Amino acid sequence: MCEVLAVSRSGYYKWLKEKASENSYKNRRALLLARIAWFFMDSHKRYGSPKITRLLRREGWTVSERLVGKLMRENGLRSCVFKKFRVSTTDSNHAYPVAPNVLNQVFTATAPNQIWVTDITYVPCREGRLYLASVLDLFTRKIVGWKLAERMTTDLVLAALDQAYKAQKPPKGLIHHSDRGSQYASEPYRARLQKYRMEASMSRKGNCYDNAVIESFHSVLKKEFIYCTKFHTKAQAQQEVFEYIELFYNRKRIHSALGYLSPDRFEEQYYKNIC
Repeated sequence: MCEVLAVSRSGYYKWLKEKASENSYKNRRALLLARIAWFFMDSHKRYGSPKITRLLRREGWTVSERLVGKLMRENGLRSCVFKKFRVSTTDSNHAYPVAPNVLNQVFTATAPNQIWVTDITYVPCREGRLYLASVLDLFTRKIVGWKLAERMTTDLVLAALDQAYKAQKPPKGLIHHSDRGSQYASEPYRARLQKYRMEASMSRKGNCYDNAVIESFHSVLKKEFIYCTKFHTKAQAQQEVFEYIELFYNRKRIHSALGYLSPDRFEEQYYKNIC
Protein backbone atom coordinates (compact mmCIF):
# COMPACT_ATOMS: atom_id res chain seq x y z
CA MET A 1 0.00 0.00 0.00
CA CYS A 2 2.89 2.33 0.79
CA GLU A 3 4.41 1.64 -2.62
CA VAL A 4 1.10 2.34 -4.43
CA LEU A 5 0.58 5.60 -2.53
CA ALA A 6 4.25 6.58 -2.81
CA VAL A 7 4.62 6.84 0.97
CA SER A 8 7.65 5.66 2.91
CA ARG A 9 7.18 2.93 5.51
CA SER A 10 8.73 5.16 8.23
CA GLY A 11 6.36 8.01 7.31
CA TYR A 12 3.35 5.70 7.59
CA TYR A 13 4.33 4.44 11.06
CA LYS A 14 5.05 8.01 12.21
CA TRP A 15 1.54 9.00 11.10
CA LEU A 16 0.04 6.06 13.03
CA LYS A 17 1.95 7.07 16.18
CA GLU A 18 0.88 10.72 15.92
CA LYS A 19 -2.74 9.71 15.39
CA ALA A 20 -2.65 7.45 18.45
CA SER A 21 -1.07 10.30 20.46
CA GLU A 22 -3.76 12.71 19.27
CA ASN A 23 -6.51 10.26 20.25
CA SER A 24 -4.88 9.77 23.64
CA TYR A 25 -4.76 13.56 24.13
CA LYS A 26 -8.43 13.92 23.21
CA ASN A 27 -9.42 11.07 25.53
CA ARG A 28 -7.48 12.61 28.42
CA ARG A 29 -9.11 15.99 27.84
CA ALA A 30 -12.55 14.34 27.76
CA LEU A 31 -11.87 12.48 31.01
CA LEU A 32 -10.45 15.63 32.62
CA LEU A 33 -13.47 17.68 31.61
CA ALA A 34 -15.78 15.01 33.00
CA ARG A 35 -14.04 15.15 36.40
CA ILE A 36 -14.06 18.96 36.39
CA ALA A 37 -17.79 18.95 35.67
CA TRP A 38 -18.37 16.38 38.43
CA PHE A 39 -16.54 18.44 41.07
CA PHE A 40 -18.33 21.58 39.86
CA MET A 41 -21.78 20.03 40.18
CA ASP A 42 -20.90 18.19 43.40
CA SER A 43 -20.09 21.58 45.00
CA HIS A 44 -23.48 22.92 43.82
CA LYS A 45 -21.64 25.11 41.26
CA ARG A 46 -19.69 26.86 44.06
CA TYR A 47 -16.11 25.79 43.27
CA GLY A 48 -13.94 27.71 40.84
CA SER A 49 -10.72 26.55 39.16
CA PRO A 50 -8.41 26.87 42.23
CA LYS A 51 -10.38 24.44 44.40
CA ILE A 52 -11.17 22.05 41.54
CA THR A 53 -7.48 21.97 40.60
CA ARG A 54 -6.61 20.96 44.16
CA LEU A 55 -9.18 18.16 44.13
CA LEU A 56 -7.93 16.88 40.76
CA ARG A 57 -4.33 16.80 41.99
CA ARG A 58 -5.49 14.89 45.06
CA GLU A 59 -6.80 12.24 42.65
CA GLY A 60 -3.44 12.06 40.87
CA TRP A 61 -4.04 14.37 37.91
CA THR A 62 -1.09 16.45 36.70
CA VAL A 63 -2.91 19.60 35.73
CA SER A 64 -2.51 23.37 36.01
CA GLU A 65 -5.08 25.80 37.38
CA ARG A 66 -4.83 27.69 34.09
CA LEU A 67 -5.94 24.64 32.07
CA VAL A 68 -8.79 23.90 34.49
CA GLY A 69 -9.95 27.50 34.23
CA LYS A 70 -9.76 27.40 30.43
CA LEU A 71 -11.83 24.21 30.20
CA MET A 72 -14.40 25.61 32.63
CA ARG A 73 -14.77 28.82 30.60
CA GLU A 74 -15.03 26.93 27.31
CA ASN A 75 -17.81 24.74 28.72
CA GLY A 76 -19.76 27.42 30.61
CA LEU A 77 -18.85 26.17 34.10
CA ARG A 78 -18.93 29.43 36.03
CA SER A 79 -18.92 29.44 39.83
CA CYS A 80 -21.71 31.26 41.63
CA VAL A 81 -20.68 34.84 42.48
CA PHE A 82 -23.25 37.55 43.04
CA LYS A 83 -23.04 41.26 43.72
CA LYS A 84 -23.11 42.16 47.38
CA PHE A 85 -25.70 44.21 49.17
CA ARG A 86 -25.25 45.28 52.76
CA VAL A 87 -27.71 45.44 55.64
CA SER A 88 -26.42 46.75 58.96
CA THR A 89 -26.72 44.19 61.76
CA THR A 90 -24.62 45.97 64.40
CA ASP A 91 -26.12 48.38 66.92
CA SER A 92 -23.19 49.77 68.91
CA ASN A 93 -25.13 52.78 70.19
CA HIS A 94 -25.94 51.45 73.64
CA ALA A 95 -24.97 51.97 77.26
CA TYR A 96 -23.81 48.42 77.96
CA PRO A 97 -20.21 47.75 79.06
CA VAL A 98 -17.78 46.97 76.24
CA ALA A 99 -15.09 44.30 76.62
CA PRO A 100 -11.47 45.05 75.61
CA ASN A 101 -10.11 43.85 72.28
CA VAL A 102 -8.25 40.82 73.65
CA LEU A 103 -7.97 39.12 70.25
CA ASN A 104 -6.43 42.22 68.61
CA GLN A 105 -6.47 40.72 65.09
CA VAL A 106 -4.30 37.73 66.07
CA PHE A 107 -6.33 35.19 64.12
CA THR A 108 -4.33 32.12 65.08
CA ALA A 109 -4.99 29.27 67.48
CA THR A 110 -3.08 26.07 68.20
CA ALA A 111 -6.04 23.83 69.01
CA PRO A 112 -9.84 23.69 68.76
CA ASN A 113 -11.94 25.57 71.33
CA GLN A 114 -9.32 28.18 72.18
CA ILE A 115 -10.89 31.11 70.31
CA TRP A 116 -14.42 31.53 68.98
CA VAL A 117 -15.56 34.44 66.82
CA THR A 118 -19.20 35.33 66.29
CA ASP A 119 -21.41 37.71 64.34
CA ILE A 120 -24.90 38.23 62.86
CA THR A 121 -25.85 38.49 59.19
CA TYR A 122 -29.03 39.11 57.21
CA VAL A 123 -30.88 36.47 55.17
CA PRO A 124 -33.58 37.74 52.73
CA CYS A 125 -36.82 35.76 52.48
CA ARG A 126 -40.12 36.46 50.72
CA GLU A 127 -42.04 35.72 53.91
CA GLY A 128 -39.97 38.26 55.82
CA ARG A 129 -36.36 38.91 56.70
CA LEU A 130 -34.33 36.51 58.82
CA TYR A 131 -31.13 36.84 60.80
CA LEU A 132 -28.35 34.29 61.19
CA ALA A 133 -26.05 34.26 64.23
CA SER A 134 -22.91 32.16 63.74
CA VAL A 135 -20.13 30.99 66.06
CA LEU A 136 -16.87 29.94 64.34
CA ASP A 137 -13.86 28.14 65.83
CA LEU A 138 -10.74 30.02 64.78
CA PHE A 139 -8.53 26.90 64.62
CA THR A 140 -10.77 24.57 62.59
CA ARG A 141 -12.84 27.29 60.83
CA LYS A 142 -15.84 25.15 61.76
CA ILE A 143 -19.24 26.67 62.51
CA VAL A 144 -19.71 25.23 65.99
CA GLY A 145 -23.03 26.97 66.65
CA TRP A 146 -25.66 28.89 64.68
CA LYS A 147 -29.25 30.06 64.91
CA LEU A 148 -31.67 31.48 62.33
CA ALA A 149 -34.55 33.65 63.59
CA GLU A 150 -36.93 36.41 62.59
CA ARG A 151 -35.58 38.99 65.04
CA MET A 152 -32.08 40.21 65.78
CA THR A 153 -32.32 39.82 69.55
CA THR A 154 -30.16 38.70 72.45
CA ASP A 155 -32.07 35.39 72.40
CA LEU A 156 -30.78 34.80 68.86
CA VAL A 157 -27.10 35.06 69.79
CA LEU A 158 -27.64 33.19 73.08
CA ALA A 159 -29.15 30.25 71.19
CA ALA A 160 -26.14 30.08 68.85
CA LEU A 161 -23.74 30.24 71.81
CA ASP A 162 -25.64 27.59 73.76
CA GLN A 163 -25.58 25.25 70.77
CA ALA A 164 -21.82 25.73 70.37
CA TYR A 165 -21.13 25.12 74.05
CA LYS A 166 -23.30 22.01 74.17
CA ALA A 167 -21.62 20.55 71.07
CA GLN A 168 -17.99 21.38 71.91
CA LYS A 169 -17.77 21.52 75.74
CA PRO A 170 -14.80 23.96 75.62
CA PRO A 171 -12.38 24.28 78.56
CA LYS A 172 -12.18 27.28 80.85
CA GLY A 173 -10.60 30.42 79.39
CA LEU A 174 -11.85 30.25 75.80
CA ILE A 175 -11.66 33.70 74.16
CA HIS A 176 -15.04 34.76 72.76
CA HIS A 177 -14.72 37.59 70.25
CA SER A 178 -17.57 39.64 68.77
CA ASP A 179 -18.37 43.14 67.59
CA ARG A 180 -19.85 45.76 69.93
CA GLY A 181 -23.46 44.95 69.07
CA SER A 182 -26.00 45.41 71.82
CA GLN A 183 -26.87 41.70 71.72
CA TYR A 184 -23.32 40.67 72.65
CA ALA A 185 -22.86 43.46 75.19
CA SER A 186 -26.19 42.80 76.94
CA GLU A 187 -26.29 41.66 80.54
CA PRO A 188 -27.80 38.20 79.78
CA TYR A 189 -25.07 37.47 77.22
CA ARG A 190 -22.29 38.62 79.53
CA ALA A 191 -23.77 36.42 82.27
CA ARG A 192 -23.78 33.41 79.92
CA LEU A 193 -20.12 33.96 79.02
CA GLN A 194 -19.31 34.10 82.72
CA LYS A 195 -21.26 30.89 83.33
CA TYR A 196 -19.34 29.15 80.55
CA ARG A 197 -16.05 30.60 81.92
CA MET A 198 -15.25 32.37 78.66
CA GLU A 199 -13.22 35.56 78.28
CA ALA A 200 -15.05 38.28 76.35
CA SER A 201 -13.28 40.22 73.59
CA MET A 202 -14.82 42.91 71.36
CA SER A 203 -13.77 44.72 68.20
CA ARG A 204 -12.90 48.38 68.22
CA LYS A 205 -15.70 50.71 67.21
CA GLY A 206 -16.27 50.76 63.44
CA ASN A 207 -13.37 48.38 62.69
CA CYS A 208 -14.64 45.35 60.76
CA TYR A 209 -11.08 43.99 60.38
CA ASP A 210 -11.04 43.12 64.09
CA ASN A 211 -13.59 40.39 63.33
CA ALA A 212 -12.36 39.55 59.84
CA VAL A 213 -12.60 35.74 59.98
CA ILE A 214 -16.32 35.52 60.77
CA GLU A 215 -16.94 38.43 58.37
CA SER A 216 -15.17 36.36 55.71
CA PHE A 217 -17.34 33.33 56.44
CA HIS A 218 -20.52 35.39 56.11
CA SER A 219 -19.20 36.86 52.85
CA VAL A 220 -18.62 33.35 51.46
CA LEU A 221 -22.04 32.24 52.72
CA LYS A 222 -23.71 35.10 50.87
CA LYS A 223 -21.80 34.78 47.59
CA GLU A 224 -21.94 30.98 47.38
CA PHE A 225 -25.38 30.37 48.81
CA ILE A 226 -27.68 33.17 49.94
CA TYR A 227 -27.39 35.34 46.82
CA CYS A 228 -27.79 32.25 44.61
CA THR A 229 -30.98 31.06 46.32
CA LYS A 230 -34.54 32.40 46.43
CA PHE A 231 -36.11 31.64 49.79
CA HIS A 232 -39.88 31.58 49.32
CA THR A 233 -40.69 30.52 52.88
CA LYS A 234 -38.94 30.71 56.23
CA ALA A 235 -39.18 26.95 56.56
CA GLN A 236 -37.30 26.56 53.27
CA ALA A 237 -34.64 29.01 54.46
CA GLN A 238 -34.21 27.11 57.72
CA GLN A 239 -33.76 23.77 55.93
CA GLU A 240 -31.39 25.04 53.26
CA VAL A 241 -29.24 27.03 55.71
CA PHE A 242 -28.94 23.83 57.76
CA GLU A 243 -27.86 21.88 54.68
CA TYR A 244 -25.29 24.51 53.65
CA ILE A 245 -23.65 24.85 57.08
CA GLU A 246 -23.88 21.33 58.47
CA LEU A 247 -23.70 19.19 55.32
CA PHE A 248 -21.63 21.30 52.94
CA TYR A 249 -19.52 23.91 54.74
CA ASN A 250 -18.49 21.95 57.85
CA ARG A 251 -18.23 18.50 56.30
CA LYS A 252 -17.32 19.02 52.68
CA ARG A 253 -16.13 22.50 51.64
CA ILE A 254 -12.34 22.60 51.36
CA HIS A 255 -10.59 25.61 52.90
CA SER A 256 -7.25 27.05 51.78
CA ALA A 257 -6.28 27.98 55.36
CA LEU A 258 -6.73 24.32 56.35
CA GLY A 259 -4.53 22.84 53.64
CA TYR A 260 -7.59 22.36 51.42
CA LEU A 261 -9.40 20.16 53.91
CA SER A 262 -12.92 20.64 55.22
CA PRO A 263 -13.31 21.92 58.82
CA ASP A 264 -14.56 18.53 60.05
CA ARG A 265 -11.74 16.68 58.31
CA PHE A 266 -9.15 19.12 59.68
CA GLU A 267 -10.50 18.71 63.20
CA GLU A 268 -10.55 14.93 62.82
CA GLN A 269 -6.90 14.88 61.72
CA TYR A 270 -5.88 17.11 64.65
CA TYR A 271 -7.35 14.76 67.24
CA LYS A 272 -5.98 11.73 65.41
CA ASN A 273 -2.44 13.18 65.46
CA ILE A 274 -2.45 14.00 69.19
CA CYS A 275 -3.69 10.55 70.21
